[in-house]
Amino acid sequence: MRGVNFGGWFSQTKTIDEKRPNAFAKTIKHVETFLGEEDFQRVVDWGLDHVRLPLDWDVAFHANMSPREPILSRLDQAVNGLLASGLKVILDLHRCPGQNAHATASNDQKFFMNPALREDYKRIWSHLGERYGHRSGVLLDIMNEPVAPSAEVWNEVKDELVQHIRSVAPKAPLLVGSNLWSHADQFAKLTPVEDDNILYCFHLYNPVIFTHQMAPWMATQAFQVPRKYPGHYDVGNAGETRSALDSGLWDKSRLEQVMEPVFSFRDRHQAKLICNEFGVYMGGADPHSRFNWLIDTLELFRDNQVSWSYWNYKNMDFGIISKGESCFEHSPGYDNPDRTDYELLKILQAY
Repeated sequence: MRGVNFGGWFSQTKTIDEKRPNAFAKTIKHVETFLGEEDFQRVVDWGLDHVRLPLDWDVAFHANMSPREPILSRLDQAVNGLLASGLKVILDLHRCPGQNAHATASNDQKFFMNPALREDYKRIWSHLGERYGHRSGVLLDIMNEPVAPSAEVWNEVKDELVQHIRSVAPKAPLLVGSNLWSHADQFAKLTPVEDDNILYCFHLYNPVIFTHQMAPWMATQAFQVPRKYPGHYDVGNAGETRSALDSGLWDKSRLEQVMEPVFSFRDRHQAKLICNEFGVYMGGADPHSRFNWLIDTLELFRDNQVSWSYWNYKNMDFGIISKGESCFEHSPGYDNPDRTDYELLKILQAY
């Protein structure tokens, strides 16, 4: 499987609001105008076979977990349109009650501490599973970037969540990730689910001081240093950050070492793998280094039978396409009538 994320459509709308406070439409209008059938066909024409469709719970559900039908009816249209275009759909519950993937690992995640929040989660998946779990071509991504206090807690909770989703979607393929933002190294502690219809997923942004250099939401000094790839990085005292910042030489061999726990898990359990987020912040690394990192990453995916979903199709700081983002208005990669980074696209298409 080779695909792309549609982040920013039914998810992360507050992020878009912060970047364009005067132009952001109300949620329904945004959903109706941000992406559509032309985009579905473009993904097909690019030679990709699926879309990961992130969904924030509070976009589609009220605080009491009852569905927001005006949004969900438009989600129906999106899923129907993508399937009709010949694309598979990974429906990703990107945010769920009490889970904050942007917090540090030291912060208690309420989702894992409070059983009532997990019941709210189950009510959401009861609705989504019944609505989409029977559709051929729809896969269900149970939780984006879990941040449990320990691997043992995540192993126990993910089994509980899979068991519930299976009660409403017995035949749908499920995606299950590792703990701590779906880091590859956490596969060393991940236990397999007793289910034959599972894809195990991870996210790859290593080394984060390269992929997220100059990103405005990464405030520590280590991220304000220009870095090339491949390259040798001296992190020093990075200050407080949610991510492990590793010094030393970063090249293809180092990336392979990062992914080794994933490959070992696959070999031990005959597991199917997908990296359903990877990319480089568009406002940071120089294009040559960015493309070097992408080529090494995609070659490792290809050589190790790892499916992938690139982050992101449009906007959201990583987009193949950038439209309406003032921060990238003069970015050279988008300096064409289509506002499309065709060099990036060419690399993705090659793998």
